[in-house]
Parts: sequence; C-alpha cells; structure tokens
Amino acid sequence: MQSAKKAQSVLGMVKRHFKVVDKKDFNVLYKTYVRPHLEYRVQVWSPHFKKDIECLETIQRRATKLVKGLKRKPYEERLKSLGLYSLQQRRLRGDLIETFKILTGKERVDSQSFFQLATGSHNAWTQSETVLAKVLDNCSEDIFQYKSC
Repeated sequence: MQSAKKAQSVLGMVKRHFKVVDKKDFNVLYKTYVRPHLEYRVQVWSPHFKKDIECLETIQRRATKLVKGLKRKPYEERLKSLGLYSLQQRRLRGDLIETFKILTGKERVDSQSFFQLATGSHNAWTQSETVLAKVLDNCSEDIFQYKSC
C-alpha cells in the first residue's frame, strides 16, 4: 500500500530527527506528519482485508513506541496514555459520523439511496436506533457495505 509506505518513511524521518520524544511532542508530530498518510482517502477506501488493516495498525504500533517511557507497555495502554484510538476505531467512528450526516440530511445525499430502515415488530428504541446500511448496485461496494449501527 502506497499510503503505508509513505507513513513508514515519514515515521523513519521523525525517528531519525527526534531522539527523545515526550507525549506532547509525539501527539503533534504523529497527528501532523504520520497519521494523515495512514488515513489517506479512508472515506473512499476503507481497508477490509486483514493484511491491509494490520499493515496500517503496525505503523501506529511502531509510532507509539517512540514515546519515552512507553516502549515496553502494551499497545492498548500506550494508546490510552497518549489519548489516541486504534485506526480501526477511528474508521468506525468516521463511518458512524457519515451515516448520521446522511440520515439527518446534513449531506446532499438521498438517504433512501444508501439505507433501508429496519421494519417489522420492533419496540420504539430498536426501530429508531437500528439501521441496516445497504449499498445499492449503483454505488461502490467499498462504502458502507452491510454495516449496521
């Protein structure tokens, strides 16, 4: 993946030029120079092959090890300490935000062309909260394919 290669090279540059990185500096460097490459075009192309997801997540794992005092801690603990989320969680959050925008009319997209609301004998909570996202034939199958929220 081109974006992963670019993120890896930028991470290497950061590693070479900054010998000691504290949490504050890391957040600025990572969010400015590395993460944009990992999330490049994720709205259009959301990786769904395990190897692609792991490739991107591995770069973030390496990046979090640059912070002084966090190298030996587990990945999840490093993320929590730095106030970050996994890339998978960020993609899910982005999907949910975009779904909300479409369903509430904040995007200039016909929600009926993307979503089919659940019907049947559900209670009011389930009926209002359950949305089955279904991509129609005229849309790209990479976007919102059978996701539910």
